[in-house]
Amino acid sequence: MASRLLTVQAPLKVLSYKSGVVQVSKCWRSTAASCAAQVSFPETKVTTLENGMRIATEDNGSLTATVGLWIDAGSRWETPKNNGVAHFVEHMIFKGTPSRSQLDLELEIENIGAHLNAYTSREQTVFYAKSLKGDVPKAVEILADIIQNSELGEKEIERERGVILREMQEVETNLQEVVFDYLHATAYQGTPLGQTILGPTENINSLKRKDLKEYVDIFYRPSRLVLAGAGGVNHDEMVELAKKLFKNPTDMKFEAEVPHYEHCRFTGSEIKARDDSLPLAHIAIAVESCGWADADNIPLMVANTLIGSWDRSQGGGNNNANRLARVADTENLVHSFQSFNTCYKDTGLWGAYFVCDKMKILEFTYHLQEEWMRLCASVTEAEVERAKNVLKTNMFLQLDTTTQVCEDIGRQMLCYNRRIPPHELEARINDVSAKDIHNIAMKYLFDRCPAVAAVGPVEQLLDYNRLRAAMRWVVL
Repeated sequence: MASRLLTVQAPLKVLSYKSGVVQVSKCWRSTAASCAAQVSFPETKVTTLENGMRIATEDNGSLTATVGLWIDAGSRWETPKNNGVAHFVEHMIFKGTPSRSQLDLELEIENIGAHLNAYTSREQTVFYAKSLKGDVPKAVEILADIIQNSELGEKEIERERGVILREMQEVETNLQEVVFDYLHATAYQGTPLGQTILGPTENINSLKRKDLKEYVDIFYRPSRLVLAGAGGVNHDEMVELAKKLFKNPTDMKFEAEVPHYEHCRFTGSEIKARDDSLPLAHIAIAVESCGWADADNIPLMVANTLIGSWDRSQGGGNNNANRLARVADTENLVHSFQSFNTCYKDTGLWGAYFVCDKMKILEFTYHLQEEWMRLCASVTEAEVERAKNVLKTNMFLQLDTTTQVCEDIGRQMLCYNRRIPPHELEARINDVSAKDIHNIAMKYLFDRCPAVAAVGPVEQLLDYNRLRAAMRWVVL
C-alpha cells in the first residue's frame, strides 16, 4: 500500500526532555516556559545498537502491542529508471523466506491473532504488526525474517506485477490521489519528489529481481532501520531481540554506496488535466513550506488549522467558527475543502485541496486566497487560540491506540532522531501568537509562486499569472 502521509506532523529540536521533565530553551517565550514542569507520561526509551539500528519503545502496560520497522527509504531515493522499486519491494517482502513460505507466514500470523501491514511513502517504508502483549517476540521475529531473508522469487515477482498494475488502476480512479501526484509532479518537476510512489507502468513491467535485490542491499541495512514498539512492550526485551535477530546479512553488498538525498527544488507552476465529462473539479494549490525539523513548522501547522477543512455533510452555515467554511457553506461554493501541510526532510507543501462545481471555481479560489492574505496581517488572537486548541485536540486524538503511538515513535525517530513527548509539543503550540502567524504567512505565502494541480472541468480556473498576482494583496 502506498501512502502520501498528508497528516500534519510536528518537528523541532529546541526542547529536550529527561526523566519526565520538560526543559524549555530560553529562546522560547515565557508562555511555553510556564508549562515546563514535571509531567507523568510513559517514557519513550531509545537504544542504538553497534550496527546503527535504533530501538524505541513506549510501554503503557496495555494487553496489546504494535511493533514495526521504520526504514529510511522511499521513492525520493529512486531514479527515473527504477522509480517504483521501493513499493515493489514492499509487496515482495510478504512473499516468503527460506524458512517460511507465503502460506506459512499468513497462517503463523493468523494463529496468534496478529495483523501484519505495510506502506510506502516518498521518504519512508514501514512494516508493522499488531498482536497480544505475549506475542511480541514472535511478531518481531517474523518482521526480522521477512525484512532480511525475503527470497524475491522470480515467479512471485511476475505475479506481483499484475497486482501492482491493478493497484495503479485503482489509484487512478481516486481523483484526490491523482491531484496530489500531479501537484508533486509540477511543484518538484525534474527532482525525485516529483516522481510517483507507484512508478510508471513501463518500470513496473521492466523491473527485475536484481533491481529489487540491489535496492534492498542499499536501503534495508540495519543503520537505516528503527524498531519501534508501543503498548505492552518491554524495552530491554526488544533490545535483546534486535541484537539476536537483526544481523548484517552475509550476502548484503555493503560496498554499495547509499545515495544521499539532494535538495529538491520547488517550482511555481501548474498542471491542468481538463476533462469536462467529470462532474466536479478537483484542485490543489500549494506554496513551498519547510522541512520536518524546521522551527517554522509549528506556526505553519497552526496556520494550516486556521484555514481548516469542511464538507457538505458538516453543514453549520453561519454558525461555523471557521471563516472559510462559513463562506463555503452559506454561498454553496464547494463540496469540500481541506488545508494540508505535507513535510519532507528539507522542504514541504502547504496549501489547500478542494472539490467544487465547475462554475464555482473562480469564486472559491478568490475566497481561499483572501484567507491566505488575511493570515499575513489581520488574523486575531482569538482565532489563533481556537486553532491551537483544535490542533492539539486533533494531534492528541491521533495517539489513542498502540498503532498510532508506534507510528508516531517510528516516524519521529527517522525525522528528528528522537521522540517529541506530547507535553513538549503542547508547549510549543501554546507559544504561537497571532504575530507569529502574521510573520510566518509573510515568509511563506505573501508574494510567493504557488504550484497548482487541477483535474476535471477546470476551464474556469484562473490563468496562472492571475493566481500568482493574487498572492500579493495590499496588506494593511
